[in-house]
Amino acid sequence: MSRGNRMPGLLTEFIPATGPQASRHLMVVLHGLGDSPAGYRWLPGELGLPWLSYQLVCAPDFYHGGYSWFDIDGEMRPGIDRSRQLLTELLDKDRAEGFPTGETFLFGFSQGCLMTLETGLRYPHRFAGLVGISGWLPDHAQLVAEMPPVARQQRILVTHGTHDPLLPIAPVRAQMAALRGAGLDLTWQEYPKAHTLHGDVEIALIRRFLEAGGPPQPGDGDDKKRPQSLVRH
Repeated sequence: MSRGNRMPGLLTEFIPATGPQASRHLMVVLHGLGDSPAGYRWLPGELGLPWLSYQLVCAPDFYHGGYSWFDIDGEMRPGIDRSRQLLTELLDKDRAEGFPTGETFLFGFSQGCLMTLETGLRYPHRFAGLVGISGWLPDHAQLVAEMPPVARQQRILVTHGTHDPLLPIAPVRAQMAALRGAGLDLTWQEYPKAHTLHGDVEIALIRRFLEAGGPPQPGDGDDKKRPQSLVRH
């Protein structure tokens, strides 16, 4: 990992796109509690999208051999707000370095899912998409009250497990329903999984969501549309 010119900001690891097609599409990846960017180096190979670069971001706080975005055992809000500011600064620098927000995805797991929604829905520019896996929101009403008008233009995919022992699905389901009720374009998908990714099935859903916000591919034509397989539940 390197900070590059981002000191004293967040540590990041950059994995460039592998394909010959010119693209500035970027996915900013936010890990979960106790993890690190190393836990997501497998993701580019599994998604198999040669037009997409990846920026794996390390949370700022040490936590039992890994890292954390905020204090999970105490008052969460100060750490959430601090990490959101750091991520906002990182996204601003990405824009300045040639990665347009409109071609940038935010992806997060667990704590990273929370930070994806807390940051992405307050950011003043439209993303290519927001992807949240197995996360939650401590105060969705506050988020809705504070988000700018562009939030209702964001494409959002959130998934969760019906057998998640760490984050029971019922409260999260209600939180996401409230976001949709506030006019957000949010696709919600449940899987019979624990606190993890649901293998190839979930990876395929994420891949389709990314492709819908990515560059036109051969055969797409000029009327590229959201895949019909992304059905709201």
